[in-house]
Amino acid sequence: MALYNYNSSGTSGLTLIPTFMLNEMNTPNTPKDKKPPQKNPNNSNFPKDGGDQQMGKVMKSLFIFGAGIIGLIFIFSNLNSNERSEVKVTYSEYAYFLSKGKISSAVIEKSQLNDFEFHGTLREQMNVNRDGIEKPIIFFSTKLGVVDSKTEETWASKGMTWSYRESENLFMTLILNLFPWLILFGVIMFMMRRMQNGGPKGIFSFGKSRARLLNETGANKITFADVAGADEAKYELEEVIEFLKEPSKFQKLGGKIPRGVLLLGPPGTGKTLLARAVSGEANVPFFSISGADFVEMFVGVGASRVRDLFEQAKKSAPCLVFIDEIDAVGRSRGAGLGGGNDEREQTLNQLLVEMDGFEQNSGVIIIAATNRPDVLDSALLRPGRFDRQVVVDRPDVRGREGILKVHVKHIPLSSEVNLETIARGTPGLSGADLANLVNEAALFAARRNGETVTMFDFESAKDKILMGVERKSMVISDKEKETTAYHEMGHALAGKLLPHSNPVHKVTIIPRGRALGVTSYLPTEDAHTYSKEFIETQIVVLLAGRAAEKIVFGQMNTGASSDLVRASSLARKMVCEWGMSEVVGPVTFATKHEEVFLGREIAQPRDHSEETARIIDNEVRRILTEAMKQSEQLLQENLELLHKTSKILLEREILDGAELDQIISGQELAPKINLKPLQNTPAKGSIA
Repeated sequence: MALYNYNSSGTSGLTLIPTFMLNEMNTPNTPKDKKPPQKNPNNSNFPKDGGDQQMGKVMKSLFIFGAGIIGLIFIFSNLNSNERSEVKVTYSEYAYFLSKGKISSAVIEKSQLNDFEFHGTLREQMNVNRDGIEKPIIFFSTKLGVVDSKTEETWASKGMTWSYRESENLFMTLILNLFPWLILFGVIMFMMRRMQNGGPKGIFSFGKSRARLLNETGANKITFADVAGADEAKYELEEVIEFLKEPSKFQKLGGKIPRGVLLLGPPGTGKTLLARAVSGEANVPFFSISGADFVEMFVGVGASRVRDLFEQAKKSAPCLVFIDEIDAVGRSRGAGLGGGNDEREQTLNQLLVEMDGFEQNSGVIIIAATNRPDVLDSALLRPGRFDRQVVVDRPDVRGREGILKVHVKHIPLSSEVNLETIARGTPGLSGADLANLVNEAALFAARRNGETVTMFDFESAKDKILMGVERKSMVISDKEKETTAYHEMGHALAGKLLPHSNPVHKVTIIPRGRALGVTSYLPTEDAHTYSKEFIETQIVVLLAGRAAEKIVFGQMNTGASSDLVRASSLARKMVCEWGMSEVVGPVTFATKHEEVFLGREIAQPRDHSEETARIIDNEVRRILTEAMKQSEQLLQENLELLHKTSKILLEREILDGAELDQIISGQELAPKINLKPLQNTPAKGSIA
């Protein structure tokens, strides 16, 4: 349960309230007068004709690839062809051209056969007879047996210029001519191999599974010794591992190996960490994959990847397969406007068949994790597929202490640090929150050049996580500071004076996060159910800040907007969900509206009449009005104390619960201590 909520609007500040309110308020509620968004039935994430469109893209890519190959062939052909088109002529035709003085220049090339190749250029275009057809030529070539001084005299007499050149090596000429074609052939073969079974981007490798076979060793190996605060989940998973190691121990009594284990729980509670611990503990192959890895832009790829995953797993049986965030492919079928021919539904259908279909799947255990069990398909949750559903909830005080011990193993702690005290002061925090708390405390110690992490660092880290980062540089007018001080002290006094409220942890007018002030509450113990008196007290505390402004300044500002939102949400839940209204009675009314494509229907019909809706609205208004009157009466009776505590808060800017108790009891506070930035062990007390 998240214990803290933030007020980020207006000038008054932020009030931290117990968990269940934040969780309940985060439930997606759609106002009655707000219609569900209208979406185009033909415009879904996986359109019906998506396969044809993608096939067209593939054909277009292949066409471009083929055109490029043809272009390369054409270029190579032109490079290998002679710069000028020569015509082979007979010796008599050569003699005729020479006698008439038609040859202007020539290049004589001596071949390796001791003959001469004559490459001549005519002064003007002439015709030669080839198969009865007159063919015009400018360049020609012919064979000469001997070239001597007499021949050169004849060339000179006809006004011809000539030169000699050595003939090219026949072998090198062949190699040079074939080299471009060899390169082209190699590129084509490489592309074909990539397309068939090349890398993960190959055009024919979409259906291959993205599962990774984990084999963690050494320092990176995580075992159950590294997991704390989830003893029940560890017990369930240890039994699964033992089943894999010694199946005969269970099978001799007729027991069957479980098909799947589903880890359920809020984010940050350690579901993926438990899976990694299973990987470290088990001496069997462990495949890891994310639910999003099954989905691809091509239709049918997800189902193909599921088949490939289980083929790999069956070859390695007995083994474990971990699917993280399974809700990406396991949402309820037949929802939304996409129809039944949906890529995600095909993937889910194949997963259902592989887990418990016509072919018996033995030796492969599926471990899946999700924080949205409400949207999973019911066929996925039945026995025979996920036989065990393990809830990994937020840890209790003993679990939090164990988690802190795990995370401070490699951190030098001061002797004054008491992990039990820190665990009792952080109810509702998950394992990930506690890991972040330890890390922030270490960073605070590093900033002040400390050699060890002290209790002061942990308190500073806790305030940063729960209330936000201090923004002391923010310029606030004296009037706004005074208004904020009275607003926050209204919350704090109501929390102190009312019997069913959570204890006040700290109140400050230093801007934190997006708020100008913060009042935080920390319960003394973990709670799982709440009474009507407790909820009504929370509504009074939420409205006390607005009441203080109204009493002292005679006006109301926008600072209480988020307080009103939370108070209204609690009052409506009291009437519609928790049956705490005597007028309406012990009846629950449907007020939730699921979004389209989230695994539920498009719209949820209202199950009560207009008259009942009017009664509900009147009851909600009555609860809020009575709470507002009660908060005003409480502060009017303690107006002098409100002025006194607000002035002290303006001076000190931060008051903790113990200091507030001293002020209420009439004691004088100790002088404020200003901590030096590089002080290693700050004194316990006020923090300027």
